[in-house]
Amino acid sequence: MHDKINVCLLNDSFPPVIDGVANAVVNYGEIISTKNLGKATVVTPEYPGAVDGYPFDVVRYPSLSTEQLVGYRAGVPFDAKIFGKLEKAGFNIIHTHCPVVSTLMARTLREKLDIPVVFTYHTKFDVNICDMVRSKLIQEAALHNLCANIQSCDEVWVVSRGAGENLRGIGYEGDYIVMENGVDFPKGRVTPEEAMEIRREYGIGQDERVFMYVGRMMWYKGIRITLDGLKKAKEEGFAFKMIFVGDGADRSEMEKYAKELGLKKECIFPGAIRDRELLRRYFCAADMFLFPSTFDTNGIVVREAAACGLPSVLVKGSCAAEGTTHLQNAYLIEENADSMAEAVKFACREEEAVKNMGGAAMEELYISWEESVRRAVDRYGVVIDNYKKGNTERDRIWTDPFFAMMAEVQTRMNAAYERRVSLEQRSREIYGKAEEMGREAMEKGREMYDRAWERLERYL
Repeated sequence: MHDKINVCLLNDSFPPVIDGVANAVVNYGEIISTKNLGKATVVTPEYPGAVDGYPFDVVRYPSLSTEQLVGYRAGVPFDAKIFGKLEKAGFNIIHTHCPVVSTLMARTLREKLDIPVVFTYHTKFDVNICDMVRSKLIQEAALHNLCANIQSCDEVWVVSRGAGENLRGIGYEGDYIVMENGVDFPKGRVTPEEAMEIRREYGIGQDERVFMYVGRMMWYKGIRITLDGLKKAKEEGFAFKMIFVGDGADRSEMEKYAKELGLKKECIFPGAIRDRELLRRYFCAADMFLFPSTFDTNGIVVREAAACGLPSVLVKGSCAAEGTTHLQNAYLIEENADSMAEAVKFACREEEAVKNMGGAAMEELYISWEESVRRAVDRYGVVIDNYKKGNTERDRIWTDPFFAMMAEVQTRMNAAYERRVSLEQRSREIYGKAEEMGREAMEKGREMYDRAWERLERYL
């Protein structure tokens, strides 16, 4: 049997960066630490101005600025001092949430500590890679290396069935387990007055229809479909407001595009909202959540909306739409602006139906983060036991010797660093002792001088 869980959580993004995976890692850390499930430590890249006031340890390692390219900083994972610190932390399992730098670091740690690595597939990385790289050859090479990194893990989790299918589609051949993410909002709405405060802030009347989006402001999230659909609905005489909560590389383009479509008065862009209780009020101030993303593998925000009694507009067959039923707890559309416009018009006309759908979403789609993390911690125990028996999904690949070598290099570098620190400390001690001896010698010299002068004065 395994000891009490002591997990190393790795991810390439973490607050102040706000995205679904960063939020997942925060919730893993908080629930494991505060619900007496074990100990958690988050390992993530450094970020300027980050303040880590969490009930769990956060270890940050050096990073490079790549925000313009991928929306967050890229970590430099081979730092001897950091590895030395992690080596002494007593981990018995590693859980990585990103298949790039975090998993490279996880594999090196595994070689040093001889403990299993779990990987969770949250995001359609093939879409990310194709969005950043135009060369087909480079895309294929990147996906091949990505899959090799994932297959090197001892167990693979996916956040939805659709995420698993996507993982298969990019070349992954191993097994996986579906482990759904949860929501940190309590089930239920804020008070009507709290919701109305948000509306008043933007001059929105009590009877106006309000739609909402929360997430990274990137075109691949389907936001163009939303804006084009809103334009069509407006042209047919429907009145509404649309709140886009979030930030990202494409935000300025989106604001410009909304203006070009004649939606400047309808669209509100408050930016990222990091206060979770305030964000909950925003959800409760809206009538329907517009999320036509085929990129997301789970859509935590759909469950956040459901927690607040909001039904979502989702693309039929998308991962975010898993478990939903059209006109019962969600409104399902085709992936185009005409279909989005129909959803918007339906919401404007059918107030009571939308409220009923929201109530059903709250009861049928909501999963708490505590429930999700408790299930994960239970599975950690199985993974640890399987690892000790040599029964894992790990595919030993040609790069494994490299990580064994890197682990050895890190060990030696850390030993050299500790020797240097020890020598510096010893040097300071010797210098301090010499200084003290010098002071004592000076004092004795002054005493001898004074006594000699006294004797001399007697004869003068």
